[in-house]
Amino acid sequence: MSITKQTSDALARRLAAIPAEVAERIKPAIAKSVNEVAADARTLAEASRDDGDLIGSIEATAPGGTTPAYGSDGQRKLHDLQGAVTAGAPDVRHAHLVELGTRPHVNGGQFAGTQHPGTEAQPFLLPAWRLNKRRVESRVNRAIRKAIREASQ
Repeated sequence: MSITKQTSDALARRLAAIPAEVAERIKPAIAKSVNEVAADARTLAEASRDDGDLIGSIEATAPGGTTPAYGSDGQRKLHDLQGAVTAGAPDVRHAHLVELGTRPHVNGGQFAGTQHPGTEAQPFLLPAWRLNKRRVESRVNRAIRKAIREASQ
């Protein structure tokens, strides 16, 4: 087959269209992965259950979505190929303390001057990611390969 101006232009158009097609086909894989990580984080947070508010505050944000306003870096719009799992709410501001633990310290506020012994970390977000990382990477890589294959046909 010879390359003509027409076939060259057609190929250029198809190559330019691949990123958008690929992105659209990858989004479901990312969304499914984010939901799985959030579900595992909720399961792992059961160990720290007091009243269940923390578990109920774990939220998955799909690609292109907007994270909750109470996140550590505030509300932000995610890229079309980015998902997020957040924990916490306006009345549940202790997710980071459960995840990372606290050192012994002197209390302020209502109990000012008393000594707090610190709390042991009960991680749930990072272990949830570690449990799912390989599966997420495989799923997304499969989606990329499939999308590129289908887009180039």
